[in-house]
Amino acid sequence: MNLNKIIQTLKEHPDYPKMGMIASHLGVVRGTSLNGRPVTGIEVVFEEGLIHETTSDIENMPGIIKVMIETNEGSLNVGDEIMAVVVGGDTREHVFPALMTAVDRIKSECSRKKELF
Repeated sequence: MNLNKIIQTLKEHPDYPKMGMIASHLGVVRGTSLNGRPVTGIEVVFEEGLIHETTSDIENMPGIIKVMIETNEGSLNVGDEIMAVVVGGDTREHVFPALMTAVDRIKSECSRKKELF
């Protein structure tokens, strides 16, 4: 995943002049689970249809112009990139909540993850 390339693609959007902010999230595999237990990696699967639906929903939020999401599924090791989310919109008051909503929805609705110990 190349955030610079994703952002460059977003800058080529016809409504780029309306954007006042671009925010991004790059999720990586942590070396410990949320309870502190050491992790060797994860197995993750994404539901592309639900990701498309999430993207569409976020793009319909006030002030949001474009959302781009890339995912990496399968067996991933500690430090590997899991997903990249980039949101372009008019102001930070719109973009930050949209980014957080997108990430939260992908994690809770669009993916299944199993930690490996």
